[in-house]
Amino acid sequence: MKTVKDKVAAITGAGSGIGRATAVLLAKRGCHLALSDVNPQGLAETEAKCREHGVRVRVDRVDVAKREEVHTWADEVAREFGAVHIVINNAGVALGATIEDTRYEDFEWLMNINFWGVVYGTKAFLPHLKAVDAGHIVNVSSVFGLIGVPTQAAYNSAKFAVKGFTEALRQELEVEGGSIGVTCVHPGGIKTNIARNARVTVRRGWTDERSSSDFEKAFATTPERAAEDIVTAIHKNRRRQLIGGDAVLIDFMQRLLPTLYQRVLVAGMKRRRRKMMSAAT
Repeated sequence: MKTVKDKVAAITGAGSGIGRATAVLLAKRGCHLALSDVNPQGLAETEAKCREHGVRVRVDRVDVAKREEVHTWADEVAREFGAVHIVINNAGVALGATIEDTRYEDFEWLMNINFWGVVYGTKAFLPHLKAVDAGHIVNVSSVFGLIGVPTQAAYNSAKFAVKGFTEALRQELEVEGGSIGVTCVHPGGIKTNIARNARVTVRRGWTDERSSSDFEKAFATTPERAAEDIVTAIHKNRRRQLIGGDAVLIDFMQRLLPTLYQRVLVAGMKRRRRKMMSAAT
């Protein structure tokens, strides 16, 4: 897609973070927007920022974990704008807990948003993209869709699943020979509220009240930088987009040391665990 000007983009999780930054960047470039989130206040703030650039903006409270809501939203957006060209399945949540401590309810909560939300968004909008035989789908995975990490089993499961789903989707569309591009995005540490808003099960030696804030200290990339990379990936029709130097490093480590990286993570977690246990005594 050479230009986004006068195109229509639908973005989930647009109330903050990467979703908001991408919406604003697309608005600056003349793209009309259909934005959704479960946070009305954040969504309203994003809407105001986008309208400053003179584009059409529609906002809806949509829970991506609910299939009917996503499909209804997609149909209404297509009806109002007349077409949809870009879909960015970005909405996501986080969960920190060992597998032993993770409740089934929390696992399902995360999977319903992070994985099924991507599936629903893709399937709901795909017929509308095919109707114009042009467009692009962006599904947001994570570096945790490339490597497994202790206390992140649920998040890993969803993000690995998004990667596989997105790669299969792209191949199917290429076999059909249409003009719809697909990109799987793997952000590293992005300065958003996802870690701060994560559900964390506190367990001595594994997680505590500071786990989320400690995790955030490693976040180095701004949402605006992530948005630039995503829009560039759309323009260049990339299959995959790593975001942030940490993502590039992690990807390289996983490819170079596909099993040894796990030993490195185990050693680091053991050191952290000893430190947490000592602080608790």
